[in-house]
Parts: sequence; structure tokens; C-alpha cells
Amino acid sequence: MEVKKFIENNFENMKADLKKLVSYNSVYSDDEKPFGSVNRKVLDEALKMMEEKGLKTENVDYYAGYGETGEGEKLIGILAHLDVVPAGEGWDSDPFEMIEKDGKVYGRGVSDDKGGAVASMYALKYLIDEKYPFKKRVRLILGCNEETGSACIAHYVEKKGQIDYGFTPDGNFPGIYAEKGMYMARVVGHDTKIIDIKGGEASNVVCKKVAAVLPEGSFDEKIFKAFLDEHGLKYEIEHKDNIEVVVHGVAAHASMPDLGVNAISHLFEGLYAAGIDDKFISWFHEHFALTVHGELIGLQSIEDKISNSSINFGVIRMNGKDLEMSLDMRFAVMSNTKKVCDLMNFSDENNELVVGGLVEPLYFDINTPMIRALKKAYEDVTGDHESQMEAIGGGTYAKAINNCIAFGCEFRDEDNHIHDANESLVLENFKKQVEIYIEAIRNLNEIEG
Repeated sequence: MEVKKFIENNFENMKADLKKLVSYNSVYSDDEKPFGSVNRKVLDEALKMMEEKGLKTENVDYYAGYGETGEGEKLIGILAHLDVVPAGEGWDSDPFEMIEKDGKVYGRGVSDDKGGAVASMYALKYLIDEKYPFKKRVRLILGCNEETGSACIAHYVEKKGQIDYGFTPDGNFPGIYAEKGMYMARVVGHDTKIIDIKGGEASNVVCKKVAAVLPEGSFDEKIFKAFLDEHGLKYEIEHKDNIEVVVHGVAAHASMPDLGVNAISHLFEGLYAAGIDDKFISWFHEHFALTVHGELIGLQSIEDKISNSSINFGVIRMNGKDLEMSLDMRFAVMSNTKKVCDLMNFSDENNELVVGGLVEPLYFDINTPMIRALKKAYEDVTGDHESQMEAIGGGTYAKAINNCIAFGCEFRDEDNHIHDANESLVLENFKKQVEIYIEAIRNLNEIEG
């Protein structure tokens, strides 16, 4: 059957499968090992879907699961994730009840990454139905912990080994040949006048809203308001026993903090401008202020022609009398974690950077057979020979397994509001994803060696 006809014939089922997966609020939870009871349920659902499409499935201890077809010694891997970031506020509809409107579907995970999982399933279904002559095995691997560390794929690799070629539908077309390194830390302030503070949904999301309680008379309220007005932020201030302040920003993915407005940074800088005498806020102003590329701490010194660096503060809470905040840094592709750690050596007796995770950058030569095979699939389906592969700040499964890059599912100049309210997927592009992935699997299947 011609590919486009297959997609049209199966499109209602594609949407139904995606709607079913979106209905699971598969945010990480510790209510049941390894990643929460809902992640176990959504994996069971996805494995059932793959079985129905003719794939042989296996559950890898609820860390991940896979469906396989084809034959041969070499293994093509497609890696997608079923977990999502918290929905957060600001949705126009229930984030876990997928709706269709004006040629798009809306719901948490429709683009990141349940849509990519479903598109990959139907690409494999087409090849199975057409009795395609596989020279290699193809395995669609679905993990449940990408958003909070990718321990799922580490466990999968330990149990099942590596792949020979592959992609993850969790980036942009026409593909990602390089991913920045990652430096994850907790920022701890031991001496602050802030009585209480709470903000953010996840470390890899620009903080959209922060609420703080401060002592009366600790800052100039008029200057504070003027600062937030000047920067275009909404806020509320109430006087009770103390001053209660709420600052509203704009969410975005942590790898692209320029696209958001960080409520935490603006709260602290507003308080600094308003004259608060606070050791933590002064330290924050000295090293970070409103910067998103590490200008004040010298990250430009390790940048390269391929990529720059970015910094995001995602979640903030009080832990007893200490202030604790997440720091998510993505650093230049040609650098390394040692150089970054040397630059981040500015803790003092009152303020600490506690490193929680380090990930080296990923880089592929664009002339390798695997990269050429994937790019050709995109070009042959779309007719777009101008768009080039890129380096990104996002971290994907490509860093967790050998011989893999991010390939789709978002198209160039498309904003699906990933990690934000009203996450969406253009339905015509959903169809196009299936076409591209069918062609990509064929191309990878033909690589010699």
C-alpha cells in the first residue's frame, strides 16, 4: 500500500492511540518503583499497542519496554519516552484529555514525546504489514524516566545492551548532530532573610511562578514594583504579618531560557534593586542576576562555533531555614565537565553549589553513514534540502545509548509549547512524521556493515 494511503487509513487510530497515552499523567512519582504507578500503567498500555501492531514485546522491569520486528545481527533502535513533565498552570483545556482544534491536538506529551512514540509505532506497522525485507532487527524502545534522568535507558542498556544505529523522536528535524553537556546542581543559601519561598514545577522548565514571604520593611516596595513593571512581569503583593509576594514569569524548556521569563531571577533581582540586605540575594546578583548564558561566571570562555551555554533556575523551596534551588546548565558541545566545574567554583560559607549530575556533550560527524541516512529520509519526504542539522541544548536519550541522535519530531520554525501550557501537535506534521520514520528505517536498514 502507498504510504500516504496507509496513513490516511490509520489516522483515526493514530489519534486514538495518542489520546489514550496522553490520558496518563505520567510524571515521575515515588509511589511505586521504579518511576511511579502511572508510568507502569502507561508502559503496559504502550506495550499492548505495539503487540497489536505485530511487534514482539518485552517489559524490562518497568524501567523501559520494547517492541521488535525484523531479523539479523545488527539492531536499529528507536527510543521514545512515555514520561512527561508536570502540566503546570495556564492550560485552556485538561492537559490529560487530548483535544483537537484547528488542525492541532493539545495535551501534555502530544509532542514530548508520546506523539513520537505513536508515529514510530505506525511506521513499524506499515513495514510489517507490507512484509518489508528487513536485513536488521528494529526495536522501538520506550522509557519512563527521560525527563528526570534517563535511568530507564541506563537500566535497559545494562540488561539488553547497545544498538548499532538509531534515533530518538525527541528533538527537531532534520536532526540533531550535537547536544550540549549538562551540569545539574542545587543552589543552597544558608543565610537569607526570606521566610518562605516556593516556585517552579521541574528543574528543566523555566520557572513560571514564584511566591515568597519576606519581613515587613526589608526592601523598598516602590522600587521593587517599578523594577517588575519595567521588565513587564505581573505580580501580587499582600501585607499580612509579613509581606507576601507572587511573581509571574513565562515557562519554556530549560535548554532555551531565552524563550521564557524566569520568575525566580526577576524576584531576586527586584529585591536586590529594592535594597534588601540579604547575603544570598547579593551572591545571586553577583554571579547570575538576569543572565541566561552565564555571562557573569565566564561561560563564554568555553563556548565554540557550534553552541553557547545556558542556565536555568527551575524549582525553589525552603528546607528548614535554608533556601534550595535547582540549577540546570547546558554547556558548549566542544567543552567538558571539568572546565565547567572549574568555572563554577564560587561557593562560600553562606552559599553553596551542590553538584547533582554531570553529563558530557554529544557530537557526531554529519558525514557518517547513519547521519546521512536520516537526513536523506527527511529530505526525500519533505523536499527540504536547505535546512541543516543543528546542535541543541536539550538532553535526549542519544546521550544514554550508543549510535543515536535526536531526529524529529518537531519541525523547523514550529513551536509546540513543549514543557509549557497548551502543548500541541500539528496533525499534518503528525502524518509527516510517520512518512519520515518509515523512510529512515528503510535507509538505516540498507547501511552496510
